[in-house]
Amino acid sequence: MSDDELAAFRKRWKQELSSKNEKQPLNCSSSHGQSSKGDLQNRYFEDLENHSHPSGPSKPEKDEEGRGTDAAKSEDQPEYVSIARSLLDGRTSPLLDRIQEERSRRKRQYDEVTDVYRSSLQHQQQRSKIKEDKELVEQLIQDLNEVNDIPFFDVELPYELALKIFQYLDCTELGRCAQVSRVWRALAEDSVLWYKICKKEGFHQDASVSDSPCWKSTLRDCRNSAKTVCSNWKNRVGSISQLQFELGKVLCDVSSCDNFVLAGYTSGDVRLWDTLHWDSTASYLKTNSLSANSEPRPHVRHVQVNGTVAAAAYEDGCVDLWSTETGGEPIHHYQTPGCIQALALSPDSPVLCSAAGPDVRLDRADDPGYWRTLCQTQLPKSVEGLVLVPGRGQQRPLAVLSAGETVYLLDPWEEEPQMLHSVYGHPVTCLDASDSQVAFGVKRSGWAMHDGGNKIHVYSLETKKPVVCVGNSPGDFSCINLRDSPPHLLVCGNKDRRVRVFDLRAGSSVASLYAHHLGVTSVQADDWKIVSGGGEGLVCVWEMRMGAKLWEMHNRHPVRHVCFNTSTLLTANIPDDKSPRGACITDDDLTAHRRHRGVICHYDFSEDALSQDHILPICRSDYTESHGYNYNIGLAVPYDRLSGSHPSH
Repeated sequence: MSDDELAAFRKRWKQELSSKNEKQPLNCSSSHGQSSKGDLQNRYFEDLENHSHPSGPSKPEKDEEGRGTDAAKSEDQPEYVSIARSLLDGRTSPLLDRIQEERSRRKRQYDEVTDVYRSSLQHQQQRSKIKEDKELVEQLIQDLNEVNDIPFFDVELPYELALKIFQYLDCTELGRCAQVSRVWRALAEDSVLWYKICKKEGFHQDASVSDSPCWKSTLRDCRNSAKTVCSNWKNRVGSISQLQFELGKVLCDVSSCDNFVLAGYTSGDVRLWDTLHWDSTASYLKTNSLSANSEPRPHVRHVQVNGTVAAAAYEDGCVDLWSTETGGEPIHHYQTPGCIQALALSPDSPVLCSAAGPDVRLDRADDPGYWRTLCQTQLPKSVEGLVLVPGRGQQRPLAVLSAGETVYLLDPWEEEPQMLHSVYGHPVTCLDASDSQVAFGVKRSGWAMHDGGNKIHVYSLETKKPVVCVGNSPGDFSCINLRDSPPHLLVCGNKDRRVRVFDLRAGSSVASLYAHHLGVTSVQADDWKIVSGGGEGLVCVWEMRMGAKLWEMHNRHPVRHVCFNTSTLLTANIPDDKSPRGACITDDDLTAHRRHRGVICHYDFSEDALSQDHILPICRSDYTESHGYNYNIGLAVPYDRLSGSHPSH
C-alpha cells in the first residue's frame, strides 16, 4: 500500500468513527460495565413516549398464512420495540441478551478494523525496512569508494597469510587484483607467486626464487618464446645439423636423452654429443681392453644414455658404461656368455638391465658410485623386448620384459619374475612402460585371427591387472610410445602404414593417420603434435587436432629413432645392412660409401635458430670439402617449393 492510499484509508476510517459516535445506539462497552437501572428506565420511558407518537408503527399485520410479520421484521425494528416486548413477556432481565449481542457485534467490527490497520502497518514497516537496508548498502558502497586502500589484507590479515590466499589465483585474476589498490598490487606482483606459476607451467623447473629479479617478466618471456617455438615447428623454420662420424663405418644404434646423443658404429666406436653445443666435436668414449684388442673389433649392437650414464653393448657380449661428464675410460664393464639381445637404461637413475637370450641381468650404482649386480635370472624363452620403469629410482627398480607371448615383471626383491600377461599363440610385438602402466602390442595369428585383429593391452603396474585393451588392426603393431605421451594418451605405429593415438580413459581412437607406405618404425607425440618415422626414411610432423601433416623430411634409410622436446628434434636413419661394399666392388677396403652409413639429424626450432651461431651447414660450407652436402634447405625456407629455386643458382 502506497503512502497516498494509506492516508486515504486513515481519513475514511476517521469519518466512519465520527459517524458512529454521533449515532450512539447503545453504549455497553466492556470498560464501563452494565448500565445502571436509572439510565435504563429513563431510556425506556423515552422510548414509550416515542412509541405513542402518531407517526409510530401500526399494529402488526397478518400474512397469507395467518402469521404475524413481527418475527420477519424484528431485525429492522428499533431497539425499544424489542425491549418493550421482552418486558411484556415477563422477562426479568430483558437487556442482557441485547447487551451481549451488541458486545459481540462491536468486537467483530473492532477486530476487522484492527486487522486491516495491522496489515497496512506491517506492510509500511517492511517498506521502511527495505528502504533502510538499501540506504545502508548505498552508504557502505559510498564509504568503500571514498577510502584509498581496501583494509581487508593490510589491517586484518598479515602479509604472509594474504600471500597464501593469492597463490590460488591464476595470472588473469592476479592482474585484476593488482588494479584494486597499492597494497593488493604489491601482493599480486610478489615474486614467489609468479615463480610458482612459472614452474607450474613447466618453465625453469630447476631454478630457485632468487635466480630471477622479476619472475613475472620471466614468465612473460617464456610464454612468448614458447609461442615462437610452436610457430617455428608448424612453419618449418629453424636449423638442421647432421651428427656424423667420418670414419666410413655404418651406424648401428642411436639413443638420446635431454641434450645428450649417443651413437654406436660397426667399427666398435661409440660417440657422445652434447646438443647444447651441436657444432662441437663429439666426445670420444674408449672401449674396454677386451673389445679394443680383438680383430676385427665387434660391432656395437645397442646403446643407451641418460643424464649421467652412457652404455653400449657389443656383439661379443661385452657391456661398457661411461660417465657423461668425464667420458674417456669406462666406469663399469661386464661380459655375458651370449650376444646381447636387449639393453635398457633407466631414464632417471643409474640402473642398467641387459638380456642375452633368456638370461637377464640387472645392475645399479650404489651411493658411493660403485656398480653392483642386483639380480640375475633366466626366463623360459629368449627376451625380445626390455624396458625399465621410469620414476622408480635406484632403490627399487622394476623391469618389464617380453619373451614370446609372455610379459614379465622383474623385481630384484622377488624370487622369480612375475608373469603379467600370457596367451598362447599371441606373440608380443612391441613394448613400453610409464611410471604407472605398461603397454604392449599383441599379434593375432593362426587360429586367433578371427577375433578382430591385433590389439594393444595396457596393464596397471600397481594392481598387475589389465586396464584397457585398444586397437583392432589387421597389421602388426611395430612401435609404441607410452612414456613420452600426454596423460591418458597412447601413440603407436603399425605395419599397416598408420599412426594411431588412443584415449586410454575411453578406450577409443583419437587420431588415425595414413603415414608411411613401408610401415611405421618410430613415433612420439605431445599435447598438439605427432612425429613419426617410417621404413622408407620419411620423417613426418603432424598436427594432432586437425590430423593434418605439417611437413616432412626424407633420408635414405629407415627411421629407427625419433625423440623431440620443446624446441629440438632428433632423428636417426639406421641402415638394415651393416656390411655394405665400398663405392666400387673392386676396392680392397670395405669402407662404406656415405649413402650406406646412415645419418643422425638434429633440428633446432628455438628463437635463436636463425642466428649466426646456428646457420645451416650448407650456408657455412667453403665448398672445399670432398664430400657432398645436403641440398634440401626447405627447413629454413618453408616456401622454396613454390619458388622452385636451387641453392646453387
